[in-house]
Amino acid sequence: MSRIYEALQKAEAERALEKREREPLIPEQPAEQLANPAQPADFEPLAQTAAAEAEYESPAAATAPPRYAAPAPTPVVAAAVVKEPLDLSKIERRPWSPAFAQLPALLHRGPAVEQFRSLRSRIFELRDVSPLKSILISSGMPQEGKSFVSTNLALSLARHKNSKVLLIDGDMRRYTMHQILGCESQPGLADYLAGKAGLVEIMQRAEEMPSTDSAKQPIFPNLTFIAGGNGGDKAADLSGSPRFGDLIRQASPYFDWIIVDSSPVLPVSDAVNLARSCDGVLLVARGGVTKFPVAQRAQSELKAAKVLGFVLNAVREAPQVGSYYGYDSTNE
Repeated sequence: MSRIYEALQKAEAERALEKREREPLIPEQPAEQLANPAQPADFEPLAQTAAAEAEYESPAAATAPPRYAAPAPTPVVAAAVVKEPLDLSKIERRPWSPAFAQLPALLHRGPAVEQFRSLRSRIFELRDVSPLKSILISSGMPQEGKSFVSTNLALSLARHKNSKVLLIDGDMRRYTMHQILGCESQPGLADYLAGKAGLVEIMQRAEEMPSTDSAKQPIFPNLTFIAGGNGGDKAADLSGSPRFGDLIRQASPYFDWIIVDSSPVLPVSDAVNLARSCDGVLLVARGGVTKFPVAQRAQSELKAAKVLGFVLNAVREAPQVGSYYGYDSTNE
């Protein structure tokens, strides 16, 4: 009987073992997944995502090397606009017939030339404080003398240590500076801003003038001029063109000073547009004519620009200067 009982127990044990082997294995699942059966099987626990973010934000030296190295993104190289250097030797020399009566900065002595030398000294003082190369000259209203101040300031700067000066007639509506210098008015700034001419093409320099005054002759070779051209009704749009900023940036390395004459501030917006590309603005007020509210409003219109100060023009009373302190010296 004992043998029969042992055989039955052995058979029962084998059946039980065979039954367990046929049953499917139930995989162990994380506690979080079990607590939320609605989540799919491939759901990534939040704790792992937070860990990945922490790993991304941690210093590179503390992170483990990634198991999969993604290919490096192809760098996108922007199409940089490469400006060719200016060849100033290609600037055309033209005959000039300056109106010397309107150019007192060319004189050896006198109250007017001394005032422009004083203005030049103030500008040098301002440049010692902050970078200053391109200066826009404007006024509140027309007929206040901004073109007169612009031209003589440019000549006074050109006279100082043979500085290279670029003078631009930025008043494309009533361009008159070419009349003071006695040269052609086109092509000019309007042609460049409209894309009809290159920068060197609109620049001009004076031919050697048969002047009897040898003191005036060395000044004009230091002066390069850009006439206004004819902007007409499109002057407002042209003054807002980014090409003017490109002009200033291209020309800056080749000149010590850039003087830009512009239209008055209050009637039109051209000066405000051009001032954005210049380092500073000088406003001109006419003695006995310009009203204080007009000057205030002109300054407020240029609040986005750096207003350097006012130049009081056409003052009837002569300044108290003379030869006592050597103001008539010809040394520059």
